[in-house]
Amino acid sequence: MNAGDIRKNLRSKRRALTPAQQRSAAQDLASLIAQQTFFQRAKRIGIYIANDGEIDPSALMSLAFKADKACFLPIIHPLQFNRLYFGEYRNGDQLKANRFGILEPLLRSTPVAPPWSLDLILLPLVAFDRSGNRIGMGGGFYDRTLATHATQPRKPTLIGLAHECQEIDSIAQQSWDIPLDKIITNREIIDS
Repeated sequence: MNAGDIRKNLRSKRRALTPAQQRSAAQDLASLIAQQTFFQRAKRIGIYIANDGEIDPSALMSLAFKADKACFLPIIHPLQFNRLYFGEYRNGDQLKANRFGILEPLLRSTPVAPPWSLDLILLPLVAFDRSGNRIGMGGGFYDRTLATHATQPRKPTLIGLAHECQEIDSIAQQSWDIPLDKIITNREIIDS
């Protein structure tokens, strides 16, 4: 099966989860991650707003706010092809839908952080395998953005988040793929 077919199949799977299953998975994910040292020590976290059936990290974001952590959401770069900014998001800040319908902070009114300045980046996945390989939505936004900062001396911990039903046997790693440190589902932590 090629990456396009895998994307189509697994996006359908995660969209088929009921609202109750989605809520339960989000709570399980937040409970699992909140206990981890990498989360407890992180002061600046890149996180996302769930879309298209992605596992929802909003409960985790609420825990981060309660612990006085700064949260940064991806913003599509207006000039560079398929790249992201990370804009600070404070609870209640105004968000707008980007060209994909995904909510993001208003670029003109939010502090922007380079990826290397974040302690932790939590990113959504479409598919993953046990070796830490992943398939995203296909635009390469995270890979391009993180590749430009790969030479920085300080790097964030990169963690892919997914529902357990998004696991597949094997994914061929591409030369442009930025490796993840971990993949976390609503059930377990997989070290890469």
